[in-house]
Amino acid sequence: MTLPESETRDRLLDAALMHVAFDGWSDATLKAAAADIGLDAALVRSVVPRGAVELALAYHARGDRAMLDRLRSEDLGYLKFREKIAAAVQFRLDAVEDKELVRRGATLFALPQYATDGAKAIWTTCDLIWESLGDTSEDVNWYSKRATLSGVYSATVLYWLGDTSADNAATWAFLDRRIDDVMQIEKLKANVRNNPVLKPLLAGPNWLLGHIRAPKKTGGEDLPGTVGPQR
Repeated sequence: MTLPESETRDRLLDAALMHVAFDGWSDATLKAAAADIGLDAALVRSVVPRGAVELALAYHARGDRAMLDRLRSEDLGYLKFREKIAAAVQFRLDAVEDKELVRRGATLFALPQYATDGAKAIWTTCDLIWESLGDTSEDVNWYSKRATLSGVYSATVLYWLGDTSADNAATWAFLDRRIDDVMQIEKLKANVRNNPVLKPLLAGPNWLLGHIRAPKKTGGEDLPGTVGPQR
């Protein structure tokens, strides 16, 4: 019986994980994984036409799903919003069973031809975090929230990869400091907006920003968003 493409990709990914630490997310890993589960080259090409990078992206997406499952199962109602963000990032990193898999992924996505794939994967993770925590923004804030969290998340991952502290305690402290930095920036922005001297100077930029809209959830063909009349 022929398995659905998604199941075949999952089997290939599972087989690849034991090879990634030695050969990275590479053609060598892809070939070894295919041999382990008896997939011929033609079927491998049909499942992952772009090669091993698709396995790396599939592994990242698997971690995102694990994070979402935990966010749905945990009671976060007693936490402040900034603490919920920190918890979501921690849940995402907790989903990684071996840091070497992420380290090898970071090396792959640092290559120019895959940098866009890596940036999109991080953006998707941060988008899922905001959506899962109930973000309903539809204006420029949709972008600024995800861009800011992408920076925090990326920095935290890099710190976490080198963290040898017990239970990654140093990483969670680092994450808290980065979120504190963001909160200070938000306070500064609010002060600037409310400043009677600076407020008139921002009228033009604020008018323009007020016309930026988040991408539609249906179809996704209008990414990275729209510019139109305020609703």
